[in-house]
Amino acid sequence: NLFFFEGAQEHRLLIQRCTACGALRHPPQPRCDKCGSYDWDTIEASGRGVVYSFVVNHYPQVPAFDYPLPIGLIELEEGTRLVAQIVDCPIESIAVGMPVEVTWLDDDPDQILPAFRPAGSGGGA
Repeated sequence: NLFFFEGAQEHRLLIQRCTACGALRHPPQPRCDKCGSYDWDTIEASGRGVVYSFVVNHYPQVPAFDYPLPIGLIELEEGTRLVAQIVDCPIESIAVGMPVEVTWLDDDPDQILPAFRPAGSGGGA
């Protein structure tokens, strides 16, 4: 999964793709679930998607985050899903099906992470 974090350092949302059948997968894994191939490359995702599901985490609390902490299962336009923090949105406004776009949590330059905010809420993806 090193490619994912290296891409994040450049504000690029990279997703693993099977080069045999084209299936996308996240989280990264060595073998394609669809065809069994071990061959893969990456694509840069659009950064747009919808909230497929979400939770609001209260505990355990980690000093790097503010609580309550909304975490979404985001379905990307490309069809794969990933888990990320939802930001720039009141918790009561988060809804399944809400359009979102990627933004970046880069307070720590050594660990830049993707997060998602309501689509159109600031500066584009």
